[in-house]
Amino acid sequence: MVWLVEEAGLHPRAGEATLRIARDLAGRMDYIAGTVLYDLDGTAARCGLSRATVKRHVGYLRELGALVWARHGSRRNLRLAGRPYAGTATIYAATIPYAYDRTHGHRVDGQGFEARVVAVPVPPVHTPAADGLSSRVREPQSLAARPRKPVAEADERCKDTPRRRARPRPTSRPGDSTPRSPLQVAADIRIAAQVRPHVPWTQSEGLRRLAYALRPLIDHGLGAHDIAAELTSWWISWRPARPAAYITAQLRDRMADAPHEDQPAGTAHPHTAEPTGNPAWQAWLRQRATATESREPQRTDDDRRHARLYGWDRWAEIADHYATDPDDALDLYGTRLCGYAVKRAAGGGARR
Repeated sequence: MVWLVEEAGLHPRAGEATLRIARDLAGRMDYIAGTVLYDLDGTAARCGLSRATVKRHVGYLRELGALVWARHGSRRNLRLAGRPYAGTATIYAATIPYAYDRTHGHRVDGQGFEARVVAVPVPPVHTPAADGLSSRVREPQSLAARPRKPVAEADERCKDTPRRRARPRPTSRPGDSTPRSPLQVAADIRIAAQVRPHVPWTQSEGLRRLAYALRPLIDHGLGAHDIAAELTSWWISWRPARPAAYITAQLRDRMADAPHEDQPAGTAHPHTAEPTGNPAWQAWLRQRATATESREPQRTDDDRRHARLYGWDRWAEIADHYATDPDDALDLYGTRLCGYAVKRAAGGGARR
């Protein structure tokens, strides 16, 4: 250790404190097995150093190749008799670095801390500076030089083992114009869960995909009831295989077919996947919201229950109401009664 720290100077931060800790470990070492208990608290008290200093200089000893882990300690209680708590101790094994053996001309047999010196030249050669030791100053002794590999037990937990930082998961999909926070995504899913039971052809779609497809309507303040009425007004008599993709395509087409008052003549509006930024789409939504708010008198849930209970015999009146104002008819009579009335008016049979 004196040669490693003072003569060769292989570690820039190792010094007197490192040697003091090395002498304490050497005094307690089992030289038959070549192992020694870490005993962090006891080492700090005997050497007159803090726990942090002992940890740091023991790390220098490992980097020099003078110590390797034989067993990692843990906080698991061994449940020893007469002791309320006893954790697993850390055990180190003493080694001789490859740089020391090469500099002194030692021949060794074996690898790692189990290697043994089999031949010592007389006299030893002391040429630490001219031997090119900088590339192997922290390697354990072996018969041949090899890239440094950390010596640690694979079946024990290593406190010094680096862990990869998990990547942050995105809160919105690529192409989404307005990034969603987790709370906003949860609110969208709640609205989709309220919409799906009222629109039969959407019930095969997952809530997350459905919520994503409904974002253009949600972003403009439409509630679950208004969104269900809008989807029902499309009057789809078949079930799309991918309802969310169908909704996205329909909203894009409706935006493209709307009159573009702000664009010069002959200029086609670009097709985009997100219709929320289109001025014509926003104007249509504002007009629809204004028409909804201007209805007088204010309709109550009792009005809706009464109309849906006693409106089956007035299907012609309901069909006319739907032809004039489909949104208001759906709000008052519901999807099932409006569908029944329109089919009867068209001359088709319908079942209640």
